[in-house]
Amino acid sequence: MLRWSRRPSLPPRPLVWLTDRQQDVRDGGLALVLAVLAFLPTLSQIGAQIGELPGRPSSPLSIGLTLAQTLPLAVRTRWPAACLAVVGCAFAVHQALGCPATFGSVGLYAALYSAGAHQTSFRRALAAAASAGYAVLAVVLHRLGSPERIADYLAFSLFLAGVWLVGTGVRKRRAEEAERRRLAAEVAADAERARIARELHDVVTHHVTAMVVQADAAQFLLTSAPERAGEGLTAVSDTGRRALTELRHLLGVLEATGRSASASESADRAPTLGKVADLVERARMSGQPVEFIERGGRRTRSVDVELAAYRVVQEALTNAMKHAAGRRTQVLVRHGDERIEIEVATEGADSSSAAAPATRHEGPGGGRGLTGLRERVRMLDGELEAGPRPDGGFHVRAVIPAQSAQE
Repeated sequence: MLRWSRRPSLPPRPLVWLTDRQQDVRDGGLALVLAVLAFLPTLSQIGAQIGELPGRPSSPLSIGLTLAQTLPLAVRTRWPAACLAVVGCAFAVHQALGCPATFGSVGLYAALYSAGAHQTSFRRALAAAASAGYAVLAVVLHRLGSPERIADYLAFSLFLAGVWLVGTGVRKRRAEEAERRRLAAEVAADAERARIARELHDVVTHHVTAMVVQADAAQFLLTSAPERAGEGLTAVSDTGRRALTELRHLLGVLEATGRSASASESADRAPTLGKVADLVERARMSGQPVEFIERGGRRTRSVDVELAAYRVVQEALTNAMKHAAGRRTQVLVRHGDERIEIEVATEGADSSSAAAPATRHEGPGGGRGLTGLRERVRMLDGELEAGPRPDGGFHVRAVIPAQSAQE
């Protein structure tokens, strides 16, 4: 029994590892560049500044605090909360001590953005802790004699909150895009499952029906013409082998390795319109009187078009053998420059001149098979009509464009 797995497909581990390594390299490069730029005098007045306390000369401590505001950005994607904690504390101490202004304070903005964009858990707690830390810094700066007013502190806090929200917006867009990709993958997987289900139905129903009819005919011949019973059993064996061949082709699509067959392999292994004559011959061997007419020159078509045309004839003959065994059936294939027309007509009981040894009386609708055929043909921008004939028979007609809409 084939079982479909609902587990979402995950990227291979080597690919995930490589992507993480690339991000680490980018983050490390950003931290190194900011650390170098932090010591350029021409950029010293650009950055995050608050407090306006009396300045102190540069010292090893101020250099260390500057590096603490830039180098932790190397882990801003992997550990955004830890990065923000280190950079935020270094920024607070740097401002409280009145260290020289430095471009390295821009690291606070980068850390806030990274926390908003990459932090996945405890986001509210992190935001609350960051807000509390800023409030403590504002109180400390005021106690140390900062000339900043409350409005200045509020304006700076709103700017910092805006940086966090920008990161949050980026995170939401990434999540929405990932969800769209996941849904698209599920839709594609469902479509593939439906396609393979149709293929399985076509293969199994046709061949099993043919084997049942051939076995019934062989059983009939055992009493009426024993010398011909061997031919019927041979036909059953040949049909079973052909069914196994097509099933192996379908199972190849479901390989555990997930390797997709190339277009040339699919074209070689999938049934094509050129094999319709084989379908007709096998139906005749099953005791179904079939007339095959082919008009127009056969042209090279895409694999999807050829397979759809083949399945139309296969399903129509299967229904004829199942529901109208022994009744005359005509298969007409017209090859055109722009389309392929297929008509399969089975006569009703009133016009049938031959009775099969095991005639079945179910309705000729075909149900599931015809529904799947309509969907298959519609996907190629074609049309399929099926319905009863006035004499009690059944008629199937399909028109398939030579160039499918998917090409």
